[in-house]
This record gives sequence, structure tokens and C-alpha cells, in this order.
Amino acid sequence: MFTGIVEELGAVTALTDLGDSVRLTLRGPAVVAGARHGDSIAVNGVCLTVVDVDADGFTADVMRETLDRSCLGALAAGDPVNLERPMRLDGRLGGHLVQGHVDGTGSIVSRDPSEHWEVVRISLPGDLARYVVHKGSITVDGVSLTVASVGDTWFTVSLIPTTLALTTLGRKQVGDPVNLEVDVVAKYVERLLSHPAHPSSPEDPA
Repeated sequence: MFTGIVEELGAVTALTDLGDSVRLTLRGPAVVAGARHGDSIAVNGVCLTVVDVDADGFTADVMRETLDRSCLGALAAGDPVNLERPMRLDGRLGGHLVQGHVDGTGSIVSRDPSEHWEVVRISLPGDLARYVVHKGSITVDGVSLTVASVGDTWFTVSLIPTTLALTTLGRKQVGDPVNLEVDVVAKYVERLLSHPAHPSSPEDPA
């Protein structure tokens, strides 16, 4: 589980095609401090498992389904990436509960800079629109953000200077793809409402 608070702006140093998967090598000295084989690190919002690690970074295997369902398949050597280690149970939840399971992808539609922040409009897949609400939480490329406004096919977020400087969202251009993860609470609520519990009958086993 993650919080959507990016710890480090890393970079892709190499990609190795393994046929049905890709091995990513990433630079991220801060997030590998104390990391071991088998640990999890979120890369642009996608939870990946550490295969190898050294003082400067780590490698991770990305299966074909993850490449197809996220923007990781569009990465190239030299691209910056948002990195975050899993949340500690005794830590602060600075963003919101993020699973690292991408629900879909969108793209940057427009950027509207102002003196103290920048409003970014992002396209929204139709099957995810029902989970996105005004002032609710959404994860964009691993960054926990508050929805400023929302339509049927788009939403906007307001990015402060810190987010622009310390994450990939400050570098994304119009047309660039982004990973989206909606609030997991909304998905659980939908599931519960669509599958109401049936009261136990006397014939039901204890």
C-alpha cells in the first residue's frame, strides 16, 4: 500500500525485452535505501517487485499485461519516473490509500499555468468516470491529487510548484499518457451496493 506522495524523481537507465515481459533498470538511490530483493516500489503509480538492487537503483520485471494496461510500456531510457516505497504502518498517510494497481490510462489534454499553480486537464476513460468526484482523490502517475473539476470524459487537477518541480507531472506535455488509479474506497462501495448481503436463513450452516 502506498500514499501517492512521491519520494524521489528517478529515471529509467535501461530496458531489456524478455519477450513476454520487460526488465526495467531504474535509478533511485533514495528509494533503494534499505531495499531488498522481493520488496515493492511504485514506479509511476505501478507497484513493481524489486529483482536486483544496488546503491544507485534497482531492476524490476514488468509483465505484458501491466505493459498493456499502464503507461510503463511507453517508457524509454532516460525518461524520468515517480518513485515511492510502500507506506510504513507507523507512518503518516500524507496522500490517500493507493494500491499501486493502475485502473486505466489518460492523457494530458491541456495545461493552464497561473502565478502560483497550474491547472491540468486529463482525459478520463468512460469506465472510470463514475469513481471520480469533485474534491475526491485520484492518483496520476503515482501522485495523490485532489480533483478540482470533473466531466464525463475529463477531470482537472491543480498542481502546486512542489508537485511541478519534484514529479513527472511538471514535465508532461499535452498528449502525453498518464497512469490513473481511482480511489479504492469508491470501488468497494460500488461492489457492496451492487451485491447486497442476504440475511442468513435458519437452514444456513453456522
